[in-house]
Amino acid sequence: MSLGMFQASIPVFSHQLAAMGKILVKAEVHAEARKFDQKALIQARLFPDMLSLPSQIQIASDAAKGAAARLAGIEVPSWEDNETTLQQLAERCAKTEKYLATFTPEQIDGSEEREVTLKLGGNPVPFTGQQYLLGFAIPNFYFHITTAYALLRHCGVEIGKRDFLGA
Repeated sequence: MSLGMFQASIPVFSHQLAAMGKILVKAEVHAEARKFDQKALIQARLFPDMLSLPSQIQIASDAAKGAAARLAGIEVPSWEDNETTLQQLAERCAKTEKYLATFTPEQIDGSEEREVTLKLGGNPVPFTGQQYLLGFAIPNFYFHITTAYALLRHCGVEIGKRDFLGA
């Protein structure tokens, strides 16, 4: 049996968003147990010119929902990026999972050759569906999920590889 576009996308995004939602709950518990303002985690960056934790989660969410919509050939929903707490970020992950659950294999499978054009740096960049999923959407998603994990781990949240993998 071959791996279809649906199986290579929706369950992958959903699984990792669920894992990140649990990590964000652990981060909230961590802040409460150590009696420090969770804003320290919210404002965390690996380097001053990098995006903070909320942006990392928001971009990962946007990457997942954008990939699903584009591969299905429908308009990508626009969501406000207004999360300011760890709980709200966990809810963003859950909201994205819920959105992804609305897609069926019939909507995504067969999108390997569908044209997907993104504006990057103000310029249109065309992809086939498969190039987009494997060469852009999934790497972009994992970049931001991994950065969010690294931010929280760097700030002392007691998480590990099992948390990241959602084991």
